[in-house]
Amino acid sequence: RTALGQRFGVDLGVIVADSHGRPHRLGTVGVAIGLSGLAGVEDWRGRKDLFGYTLQHTEVGMADQIAAAASLLLGQAAEAIPAVLVRGVVFEARDGSAQEINRPREMDLFP
Repeated sequence: RTALGQRFGVDLGVIVADSHGRPHRLGTVGVAIGLSGLAGVEDWRGRKDLFGYTLQHTEVGMADQIAAAASLLLGQAAEAIPAVLVRGVVFEARDGSAQEINRPREMDLFP
């Protein structure tokens, strides 16, 4: 991440993505399994929505959303596309961790 940032003159976030199946859903999607330079989850509680209502419970899985979008180009099988550059995403720049994406055990629906 540091070398890429120096080479291109930008501060960037990096996400490592993989295919993932989900309980109660068919099909695989791309999810983040590693990240650096961005928040895995952004807490939007307290912000206003489109209609001026205060968000009460919204925590946005930014890393997973970006990973899912990138996986449309990366593919799910033998496409052999190693990287995707995603531009224009507004995100919270900080040292995030893939650990913060995981639901704490006491909140896990499938212990």
